[in-house]
Amino acid sequence: MLPTEGNTVPPRYRYEQIADDLAKRITSGEFPPGAKLPSRRELIEHYGVTEPVIDRAMQVLRIKGMTETLPGVGVYVAE
Repeated sequence: MLPTEGNTVPPRYRYEQIADDLAKRITSGEFPPGAKLPSRRELIEHYGVTEPVIDRAMQVLRIKGMTETLPGVGVYVAE
């Protein structure tokens, strides 16, 4: 790791930036526990990225325990 000034390191990949943004929106209460996140298509349009980028960002949130995916239904903020 390279030394950095301060305590934050800018995300390297776009999916990390999107996951960080969504995590902030979840913790701020914009998406409260139990809320359904926007659809993959809406997120693709909002962030201007491809489907695999959104899928990877969703995977990061799921690994962090922030979201739960219900196949065929959507992604929800974990309780």
